[in-house]
Amino acid sequence: MAQSEKVVVFECEKNKLTGIIHNPVSISNNIGVLIVVGGPQYRVGSHRQFVLLARTLADAGMPVMRFDYRGMGDSEGEPRSFLDVDSDIALAIDVMYKECPQLSGVVIWGLCDAASAALFYGYQDDRVKGLILLNPWVFTEQGAAKTYLKYYYIKRLCNPDFWAKIIHLKFDYVESFKGLGDLIKKIVVQKSTKKSTQYSNANHFVEKTLLLPERMKACLTKFDQPILLILSGNDLTADEFRETVKSDKKWQMLLEEKKVSQKSLVEADHTFSSAQWREQVANWSLEWVKNL
Repeated sequence: MAQSEKVVVFECEKNKLTGIIHNPVSISNNIGVLIVVGGPQYRVGSHRQFVLLARTLADAGMPVMRFDYRGMGDSEGEPRSFLDVDSDIALAIDVMYKECPQLSGVVIWGLCDAASAALFYGYQDDRVKGLILLNPWVFTEQGAAKTYLKYYYIKRLCNPDFWAKIIHLKFDYVESFKGLGDLIKKIVVQKSTKKSTQYSNANHFVEKTLLLPERMKACLTKFDQPILLILSGNDLTADEFRETVKSDKKWQMLLEEKKVSQKSLVEADHTFSSAQWREQVANWSLEWVKNL
């Protein structure tokens, strides 16, 4: 490998965090990539995706860092939600700049709830020159219920095994109808605890109590740097994101802006588990960062 790999330990609010810096021997790009980990996993990633991605980018001359935020992997602290890791990301970028002094900016790379965390943080830091977001997590109970009903139950109706179970009297009608009823109830019934979705572009910080899709939309509105969005075709998280966009004109307008590039892997699952899918994501990420 045309790179060195160095363990770094740094402190965030009295907790020690662990990361790995991938520093190219020959640097061809002054934009580095910070891989933020989504939960529950750690800096290696599912199927070693984060390790392999970091090495691919570093071999192409890009400094990379992957790390565990507080409560994750080998880092200290109580387990925490992706909703509150701004301090962890900020300090990780500090470490990248210290270890790679040639940097002129970073791109944050995140999968699932790490993509959401990256979007929450990005607009607050001028050092962030771009975001790579894979299958962003926009979960709400109502949204998840709609997605599950549309993409799971309808697919089951087209599955021969489903009809075979009915014909051979092996289908559990009680549990299935109960589950279907619960989904419909979540779709129809609006929770009285729903937070206000209003936000002002005049305020520097986005209100953290917004519903997840609204908070993400507000952060996307404020982030004025390029974004690469990568969605899987065989993933309910990606499906829920698509449904969220379809039902909201503001989301549609934001994703149509020039700053947003979109890619889709139709056959891929949530974590891009095959070598082919993983390599495609790495190549897309590499070319996109180069073009910055």
